Amino acid sequence: MNSLFSQEVPIAWYLLLSAILFSLGVLGFLIKRNLITIFMSIELMLNAVNLSFVTFAHQWHAVKGQIFVFFVMMVAAAEAAVGLAIIIAVFRARATLAVDRIDLMKL
Repeated sequence: MNSLFSQEVPIAWYLLLSAILFSLGVLGFLIKRNLITIFMSIELMLNAVNLSFVTFAHQWHAVKGQIFVFFVMMVAAAEAAVGLAIIIAVFRARATLAVDRIDLMKL
C-alpha cells in the first residue's frame, strides 16, 4: 500500500501537460478575437514553458531552471500590469475589446 503513494510521476507526463497547455494557448491566441482572451492565452503559454523549465531542472538536479522560471514570472507580472493598463486604455478609447474592430490609427 505504501509503494502505491511513493511512486513518482514520470517526467514525460509533465512535458506532455506542458505541450498541451502551450498548444491550448496558441490555439486561443489564434482563434479568439477578444483582447482579454488573447492576453490570457499568452499567459498560459508562458506558464507552460515555465512548467517545462521546472521539469528539466528537477530531472537534471539543477537550480538554474528554477531561477530562470523566477525571472520569467517577474517579467510576466510586469507584462500583466502593463498589458492590463493598455487593454483598459483601449477599451476606454474604443468601447470594445474585439481585435477586429480596434484600429488605433483612426479616431
